[in-house]
Amino acid sequence: MDSHGQYEQRVVWAVVGTGIGPLLLAATREGLVNVVFHATDEVRDGALDRLASRLGTEPVEEPGSALLAEAIRQVEAYFAGRRQAFDLPLDWSLISGFHRQVLRELAAGVPFGTVVGYGDLAGRVGQPGAAQAVGTAMGANPLPVVVPCHRVVESGGGIGGFGGGLEAKRRLLALEGVLPEPLF
Repeated sequence: MDSHGQYEQRVVWAVVGTGIGPLLLAATREGLVNVVFHATDEVRDGALDRLASRLGTEPVEEPGSALLAEAIRQVEAYFAGRRQAFDLPLDWSLISGFHRQVLRELAAGVPFGTVVGYGDLAGRVGQPGAAQAVGTAMGANPLPVVVPCHRVVESGGGIGGFGGGLEAKRRLLALEGVLPEPLF
């Protein structure tokens, strides 16, 4: 606690190796707050600087932290094919408004092994015709993989975009049985 009896913000992080490359996981006392693709040193450092700026405290590398242990375990189980759903507390403080509404619907309503179109997801949150805004929300997702923006595809059958890269999206959809495994 700080001198005013308030809990100080605490952010811990770790990098986890996965089938789509290293992911940075960051958590607060509220829950998992950020997942970052391609967590090389440079990407990791930039993400940690952004987190420090947004959350007002310097993130601390602490892979053994109780705040991260379950998230790491579940992410590893997912990529090993032993977990289909994440059951983690999430800290939504990095996103708000329409984007948060869309991402919460995605997390709750689009299960493992299924996909949804951008326009369909817009309709689910009461904004039919807001497919482009849904695409923007997917690009702003601070919790990819755990909040499965890879499951959102184009209505015409195209794979759509993905912040982690199209190859990562293909691999995630293949892991979930939606697409065949990549040939190479």
